[in-house]
Amino acid sequence: MTRYKTIALTAVFAAFTAMSTAPRPAAAITLLEMLRGGPGADNRQRGNDTFFGRRLPGVSDPTADPEPLPKVSGPRYYTYKPEATRPVTIAAPAMAAAQPEVAGSDAATTASIAPVDPQAEQRRLLSETKLRAPDDIATAVEAYYNAGRPMIWVTENGISERARSALAAFAEADLVGLVPEDYLVAAPADAAADADPLARQRELMAFELSMSIKALTYVSDTMRGRIDANKLSGYHDIKRKTVNFKPLLNMMRLSPDVGAYLKSRMPANSQFQALQAELVRLKAAQNDPAQAISIAPGTLLKPGVTNPELANVVAAIKLRASEALKTEHAATLAAYTGTPEYTPELVALVEGFQKESGLHPDGIVGKATIRTLMGDSNAAKIEKLVVAMEELRWLPADLGSRYVFINQPAFMAYFVTEGHPELSMRVVVGSKANQTYFFNDQIETVEFNPYWGVPKSIIINEMLPKLRRDPSYLDRLGYEVSYGGRKVSSSAVDWNSTHNVDVRQPPGSDNALGELKILFPNAHSIYMHDTPSKSFFKRDMRALSHGCVRLSEPRRMAAAVMGTTVDDIGAQIAAGQNRAVQVPQKIPVYVSYFTAWPNKDGIIEYFDDVYGRDDYTRKAFAVTSEARSARS
Repeated sequence: MTRYKTIALTAVFAAFTAMSTAPRPAAAITLLEMLRGGPGADNRQRGNDTFFGRRLPGVSDPTADPEPLPKVSGPRYYTYKPEATRPVTIAAPAMAAAQPEVAGSDAATTASIAPVDPQAEQRRLLSETKLRAPDDIATAVEAYYNAGRPMIWVTENGISERARSALAAFAEADLVGLVPEDYLVAAPADAAADADPLARQRELMAFELSMSIKALTYVSDTMRGRIDANKLSGYHDIKRKTVNFKPLLNMMRLSPDVGAYLKSRMPANSQFQALQAELVRLKAAQNDPAQAISIAPGTLLKPGVTNPELANVVAAIKLRASEALKTEHAATLAAYTGTPEYTPELVALVEGFQKESGLHPDGIVGKATIRTLMGDSNAAKIEKLVVAMEELRWLPADLGSRYVFINQPAFMAYFVTEGHPELSMRVVVGSKANQTYFFNDQIETVEFNPYWGVPKSIIINEMLPKLRRDPSYLDRLGYEVSYGGRKVSSSAVDWNSTHNVDVRQPPGSDNALGELKILFPNAHSIYMHDTPSKSFFKRDMRALSHGCVRLSEPRRMAAAVMGTTVDDIGAQIAAGQNRAVQVPQKIPVYVSYFTAWPNKDGIIEYFDDVYGRDDYTRKAFAVTSEARSARS
């Protein structure tokens, strides 16, 4: 604070002290009245509330024209740009030393009888081959061939068995969520009897170099994904994995089965294996007639009506329902002959399906029930699986022995121990305008009876319009306001600016964070917490928060991460003190986004793309494939 501001504030507060301790004459005013334009406001015309013409900071000026309402915008989605590439440069071999002339012969004769080093000739032809690759892959390829190592993919007569094995693996890339065309390499045809030997060698060396680039690209894609997640949007915060490419080409040269080696680079966790198995199954079932079942748009079935679409409803239940439900209603399903009458027995079947699907079991077949019955088409499911497999490659290969997994499209959180969900609960995540980020971190602290530090975005976007109209708004709600670290009344703040202004809500029954919050410090100020708005957990679509993750059973989650009991958590809350406690051991937390994910039984479940992120990922796939095709 400047010397003038300090003198000004000291003088004003001294005046306030004197006025508060002396008898107040009829015409006297309080400091608050002076600041808010009450009696004596005419004194402002004479500059009594300024010091050398400068208004006091942090107080409102009701005579000033309000500044336009500002707005804090969230992160944005980007136009994806493919990975940068550079030329792969293989050093040409050093020229052989000049041979001494042989007596009685000319230079041409000498040159014609000089032996040619086949490896040196291969290196020379490699050096003339012009291909591009991402820097880390280009560096590994250059290191291998510049070290004079043997060819991997070609022999003197053509392509090697290793090459055929790798090409077969590339051709099946779609079964592991990749695109075969991304690794397309045209194999040289068998040499004709009259083929130009030099042209043939050039063709083989181009194939050799291209195969090495494609093989390393395949390994990169399987281990860390085709795209860099952080280039999709500001909501993605996932550090891209590094891959040690340097030894891989030599390992492929020594491998007895290169195809098997390439496939072994896939994530080995159970979630990826479940997604892959489902992908293989759906691809095999693409022509299954059962997938052609459809229910006419606008269909509405109520108990007792007659409607020919009932046959399709029952057929869809046979396809979608659990085995347990089909066993329970086996007699009804066996007796049904396709008639349009919606009988009580069929109503009970529909109600059972609705209940197990998390819908209101009223027996009415409307939009929600039809959407659940139809689910995603095979093609749509395959798209979701491919995106999910890509996203899983972004995460650590080993998620850990104990971790918390939050899946935003499912609106669920899980505490997982040794690969099995020990605890699961409904959550509320960010709305589409206030999206929850996709990132990983570690849980460090549980805070009981927390304060809620109101984010600047909420102060500016939501509170500020009210505060411009009613500066005492936060005082009445019981919020604490500070200016420059000093506690002040909200009515004393100049709400034309929120600079140096902080707002927080004290602990209490109506605190936005409820009884506790679970912290994993991150740049996005996202954490898990309780909420007084319990009714939100009854909704199917729960993208309703400002970005943090609200827990339906916060005490159980806190007990799990603290390694204690729910009763102990309750006792800590009952103490009524604001207290932060470190967890005994940091626990990984994955704040993730999967529209296809295996449940506790390994069955893949599909969810709506609530933020539209899958679309951006698919667009990035297309851009990446197009760039790869252009440089092949």
